[in-house]
Amino acid sequence: MDSLGKTLVVAGLLLTGVGLIVWLLGGRGWLNWFGHLPGDIRVEGERGGFYFPLTTCIVISVALSLLMWLFRR
Repeated sequence: MDSLGKTLVVAGLLLTGVGLIVWLLGGRGWLNWFGHLPGDIRVEGERGGFYFPLTTCIVISVALSLLMWLFRR
């Protein structure tokens, strides 16, 4: 259980760091692509809309899978 706690703390700190970077950089520079890739679904109507960043989710999933694979080696 000790290693699980350490893993959760490290994951939380990393998530906080990434969140701060995204918050500080906002929509500038390299973050403009986030959520605007071809394949992201956007449907807008008169009363509202629906947005699901499908391609962005796939790219993030592949990147995180590669990182986890590299750290396990």
